[in-house]
Amino acid sequence: MIFLSHNYNDKPVVEQIAIRLKELFGQDKVFYDAWSIQPGDGIIDRMNQGLGDCELFLFFVSKNSLQSKMVELEWQNAVIKASQGKTKIIPVKLDDCMMPPILMQSLYIDLYGQGLEVALRQVVDVTSGRNTFQKGPQEFSNMRAYAYQKEGKTYVECHAEFYLEPISSFLILTHNSESEIQFNCLSSSMTYGGFNPNIKLNDGREYNAQAVRIERNTAPGFPFVMEISPQNGSEVKLAGVMHEKKQGEYRMLPLVQGQKVT
Repeated sequence: MIFLSHNYNDKPVVEQIAIRLKELFGQDKVFYDAWSIQPGDGIIDRMNQGLGDCELFLFFVSKNSLQSKMVELEWQNAVIKASQGKTKIIPVKLDDCMMPPILMQSLYIDLYGQGLEVALRQVVDVTSGRNTFQKGPQEFSNMRAYAYQKEGKTYVECHAEFYLEPISSFLILTHNSESEIQFNCLSSSMTYGGFNPNIKLNDGREYNAQAVRIERNTAPGFPFVMEISPQNGSEVKLAGVMHEKKQGEYRMLPLVQGQKVT
């Protein structure tokens, strides 16, 4: 049994790994509360059963989980089992939290520093004993764009929601011509890029785009921020935001209307 110990606030990331493990090993071999605890079940009884049966304990370490008394009971129980040789603990670091001292002697999977895909591969390797890797679900996006208006200007904030993104390179897609809008990056004084008309995406859609790159990471709490000012009585017509995942490969970001609530 593989036990996934986490705080509910971290589910958007943890569920990606839970689904992949379920696909590989079967739902009955993965204890994940979303499907392992059903309405009418005794929560404590089911948790005790899962902890008793687990051979691999994945502890998703974050500021959220370290403040949870329930998660604390889970991983401390796992530490006792590990000292008896009955289970193996694999910490998975989700943010810039401090690892509990008792776990410092263990190698951990650094999802925060290396990203979801690398962490997912390492989790699969640990649980299966193989060195092969198949891509997991791609619906999840660590990067999200938020767009809102203030004093006649449009602001675009690109946030890393859960872990650091090493590349801060974006395309701001628009239906405006270059003379109708002016871009100003508020998150860095040193930027690279320029206006690119008539960019055609793989799906055939065509936009104008402002390419912007800054020489720093985009980390949780340190977003990329762009100010777009209309010119000559025009209106900003924002169409979307794309993020460069690797050289020359851009992906469309989920676009949320409104400022991020913290």
